[in-house]
Amino acid sequence: MKSHTTSVKVRYAETDQMGVVHHANYAVYLELARIEWLEAIGISYKKMEEKGVMLPVYGMQFSFLKPALFDDILTIKTMLRKTPRASIVFDYEIYNQNQELLTKAETTLVFVDMSTNRPTRCPEYVLEKLK
Repeated sequence: MKSHTTSVKVRYAETDQMGVVHHANYAVYLELARIEWLEAIGISYKKMEEKGVMLPVYGMQFSFLKPALFDDILTIKTMLRKTPRASIVFDYEIYNQNQELLTKAETTLVFVDMSTNRPTRCPEYVLEKLK
């Protein structure tokens, strides 16, 4: 399935006193990577919401293999696991500038109709972009 890579430099504010990225920041990294993945296939998350569909996170899982450190350049590889239906599942791998695998992650998001606040099928225009 489609994949995309995103880079981010670890800022001092994202680390603890030992210079290690705090685990809460990984959710932000994945969101950044996911939005760039959407943009890379021609979908604006903002426009999706303007059309009445949002993508709240249903589940998120991490395996922290090695720490990311202050000033590291992280490469986040975002991969679509399967064709979306009412939900969309992404797998992620986060590497440092030495190409060491630091973290593996997974997110599941649900397509929600903003007028009913209920799950809905993946919009057809998203499916078209994935072909």
